[in-house]
Amino acid sequence: MRAIGGIWRWRHNPLRRTTDLVEAWVALSALLLILLVAPVVGSLVGAVAQDVLQQSVHEQRQSRHEVTATVVRKVAGSPLEVDPETATGRETRTRVVADWTAPDGTAQHGTVLAGLKTPHIGDHFEIWTDGHGALVARPLDSATATTHAVLAGFGAALLTAGAVEGGRRLIVWRMVRRRYARWDQAWDRAGPDWGRTGTGS
Repeated sequence: MRAIGGIWRWRHNPLRRTTDLVEAWVALSALLLILLVAPVVGSLVGAVAQDVLQQSVHEQRQSRHEVTATVVRKVAGSPLEVDPETATGRETRTRVVADWTAPDGTAQHGTVLAGLKTPHIGDHFEIWTDGHGALVARPLDSATATTHAVLAGFGAALLTAGAVEGGRRLIVWRMVRRRYARWDQAWDRAGPDWGRTGTGS
């Protein structure tokens, strides 16, 4: 709004300098770019991120398998640990030694985090493995992927707006520096006798 007002104010003003009008046009152009281009960039980045992440979700669902493990024993002195892979990040898990059968039929044995507060020998719980039974993180879910894509789109829009505003400030800063340099040259041309009685007579 200030940019539009600046252009209107300087249209027929006798005190208007060329730089004043250019500065107002630069501000208006930056405003239009922020309002029109930044949302488009954000939408495009969000759409691309959504496609990539949803493809990753599909691939992870194909390559990761949920299998049932059986508690062999609890790891001595194992405290409850927060599972960072859960949606809320608040589920507690206990470290145990367990057996499980891989999707390819091989028997596996190792230390894992069980979703059991008080595990006992023979308790069953679910874990995620690859096709050969190696432990993997749970696959990314579609809702989380969409959230990441939306955040990527917002981030891209904000970065675009910030870049446009930064460019506008740089242009205005250079114009002001040039204006001050011209003023200095004008003062130098006025000479050391400026303001003295009889100067120029």
